[in-house]
Amino acid sequence: MNQQVRRQRQDRRPGAATAWRRALAFALLLGAGLAVSACSNMQEPPPIAATPAAPSFEDTLTPTQRKEHERLVASYGGAYNDPKLQGMIQDTVTRLVAASERPDQKYRVTILNSPAINAFALPNGSIYVTRGLLALADDDAELASVLAHEMAHVIANHAAIREDQVKQAVLVSRVISDVVNDPDLGALALAKSRMSLASFSRQQELEADAIGVGISARAGFDPYGAERFLTTMGRQQTLRASSPMTKSSTDTADFLATHPATPERISIVMANAREYASPDKPGERDSKQYLTAIDGLVYGDDPKEGFIRGRRFFHPKLGFTFTAPEGFTLENTSQAVLGADTSGAEALRLDAVRVTGDQSLAQYLSSGWIEGVEISSVESLVLNGFPAATAVARGEQWSFRMFAIRFGSDVYRLIFAARDLTPDLDRQFREAAETFRRVSIEEAEKVRPLRIRTVKVGLTDTPDTLAAKMDVPDRPLERFLILNGLEKGAKLKYGDLVKIVAE
Repeated sequence: MNQQVRRQRQDRRPGAATAWRRALAFALLLGAGLAVSACSNMQEPPPIAATPAAPSFEDTLTPTQRKEHERLVASYGGAYNDPKLQGMIQDTVTRLVAASERPDQKYRVTILNSPAINAFALPNGSIYVTRGLLALADDDAELASVLAHEMAHVIANHAAIREDQVKQAVLVSRVISDVVNDPDLGALALAKSRMSLASFSRQQELEADAIGVGISARAGFDPYGAERFLTTMGRQQTLRASSPMTKSSTDTADFLATHPATPERISIVMANAREYASPDKPGERDSKQYLTAIDGLVYGDDPKEGFIRGRRFFHPKLGFTFTAPEGFTLENTSQAVLGADTSGAEALRLDAVRVTGDQSLAQYLSSGWIEGVEISSVESLVLNGFPAATAVARGEQWSFRMFAIRFGSDVYRLIFAARDLTPDLDRQFREAAETFRRVSIEEAEKVRPLRIRTVKVGLTDTPDTLAAKMDVPDRPLERFLILNGLEKGAKLKYGDLVKIVAE
């Protein structure tokens, strides 16, 4: 949840169940890197050019391109400022550009402050890579494979073709907004169009793979880095697919959503690599330098967006916390905190809304922003010293227990959804709402973001012992293996560097 709290309009929807689905889908799609969000306070990294003597990349951008860059960066939580990482990426790009088919093309790589695993390019040479993707890579060859692939889209003019398609999608959304007179539906159509257009065609992806592998190999990097990274990405996607949140969350499309790591594609990438090097003499693959550069990289939620620790959401900047019901898994998006149980029959959403001073919280819950409210259930109350109101709304497929909580100048909306709102389940929702409370300064200072920590393998270390040090919600061993590109049963070598997740 963004520190600059989003104010959501009160709107009337055709039914409680429909309202929930549309509001959730609309908010999530807007969070998928497609809408402008509050800018980060982090400083934007310097541009990367082909050679140090070349004119500034900024000088080549039009006002429209600068605005688009700012919008994209803001939608991914701002730029992530890390001089070590930026320097390593700059050195990598300089080598790749010199070995590419277009050594005159200028590029700027921006690290996005997002836990999503993604990378993409614009026609003007702007390349974006998330810190989530950087955390998953294991060496400089894997990083080079991602950067070279995105450069290949620019060289092959794929990005320009896709940009034209996006412009058409914008026109379609305007027609829906203006003619149908439904701004939300128009924005939703645009979001869906952009989500689909984020994917290049299969032919374009394979072409970018071939060009990218060639660039990496000619620059002296191990061309098999692409195969390793795609394989790790596939394992990460499988792990994420087993999460109860996956079916409902599309907060930010990941790299695999736009670059599917199918077995066929991986085999083709390997065939491309064999054209440049044999597996026993692949080229540069510097893991130590890379892991040293990403040591300390923020992992998962950004501090300004709040933290999730198990079932608890904790926002030290905004000064509050709450704990979800037993069995819930939480996910923090740029618009809201979302939750779901393992069965998918229960869900929750925490967001902020604007409620005018002349309207009570009970009146707000009854005002019609969601239909099906049982007026007899509307109740004013106090939660841990904060004015609040609660009510029940029922639709054809879902029922809701809703809370509006006034916290300072903000009103937080905590909505629980269930396919069958039984008295026992309603009691659990009420108990969860009662955990919403203020966070003391002392308590806030104790919470730290999770980071990638690189550690040396000791004489007695095993994947199990190192996985036990991971601050992750579940399956620490599986996450440790994926994070380090290791297979089950792998043996660790004394003195090697590996990644763990810890505060």
